[in-house]
Amino acid sequence: MRPCNAAIEETLKLVMLMLSLSDKGDDVREDDGCGILYGILRDSAYKIKKVAEAEKENHTRKGCWD
Repeated sequence: MRPCNAAIEETLKLVMLMLSLSDKGDDVREDDGCGILYGILRDSAYKIKKVAEAEKENHTRKGCWD
């Protein structure tokens, strides 16, 4: 796998970890501040995921994805 594609795959794995952590954090939070924190984490993960998936699709269209 090309290094640039590997980095995209790692980014998508990180996104999944971010989403999992935001769910776990929401389940155990005790105040609104933590709710805000995990909401920001979740929102950021979805934004990163959207860009990473678009870039993966772009690489695939160009024939650069292994």
